[in-house]
Amino acid sequence: MGRSRNTRRRDAAEAVVEEVDGGLAQLIPDRDRARAWTLLIDGAPQSYVDLDDPAHLGFEYQRRLGHIIDLAAPPGRPVHAVHLGGGAFTLARYTAATRPRSTQQIVERDAALVHLVRRALPLDANARIRVRSTDAREGLAKVPDGWADLVIVDVFSGARTPAHLTSVEFLADIRRALKSGGVYAANVADGPPLAHLRAQISTAAAVFPELALLADAAVLRGRRFGNAVLAASDHPLPVAELTRRAASDPHPARVEHGTVLTDFTGGAKAVTDAAAVASPAPPPSVFR
Repeated sequence: MGRSRNTRRRDAAEAVVEEVDGGLAQLIPDRDRARAWTLLIDGAPQSYVDLDDPAHLGFEYQRRLGHIIDLAAPPGRPVHAVHLGGGAFTLARYTAATRPRSTQQIVERDAALVHLVRRALPLDANARIRVRSTDAREGLAKVPDGWADLVIVDVFSGARTPAHLTSVEFLADIRRALKSGGVYAANVADGPPLAHLRAQISTAAAVFPELALLADAAVLRGRRFGNAVLAASDHPLPVAELTRRAASDPHPARVEHGTVLTDFTGGAKAVTDAAAVASPAPPPSVFR
């Protein structure tokens, strides 16, 4: 349930507004799709979900994560997936729709948000999705060694990724939880001068031998604040197919890897728990 100062209401537009642990949650209906909703927390867009078509991904970065999900295993094959950060459970719903019989765990610290999403946007009763309301690292620690085909990190608190989810130690525990050939994927938000993004690439490179980055060209050039999707594995990633898919999206993205990606870091150092800081806050203009 929400806090005692719960402000849940349905107005004429059928929006749902409710106080959750992380701030004011709003579920805004999409007037063009009958059962589609955008989740905002304190005005910052978090997730988009279409209950009638969970394979439809409305946000650019979610589409890019969807490509990684699609290519993590042969088409339609069930996977074991861990989602650190729940939002509206968009990517877990996508995985369940595109890979039936997949077994998934969502770790979402905001228990009040979990209750809101379960009530307002219920999961398919047949989906094998377990939701835990705990800190992302605490939830990850409970995942058995070598269990996951995918670990997806999309955690924001006040529009910033918490510091303890940016370190080598955190990624080492992700690698522990992954099967051989499993894939780690993260939503990384940053803007000029891209110090956080460069450091996150170096951090992943300290743990995984294979990396790829999917992002809008304007973000990579430091022209605007935005989302980049970082993928990593102990096996080669399907870079050519990721490149093709990202280029054909409604909002095309570039895919960088290899020496180009290494050069992009500019020598940024890997982040440790001792030196970790939260990702930068987006400028107010991002959500206008």
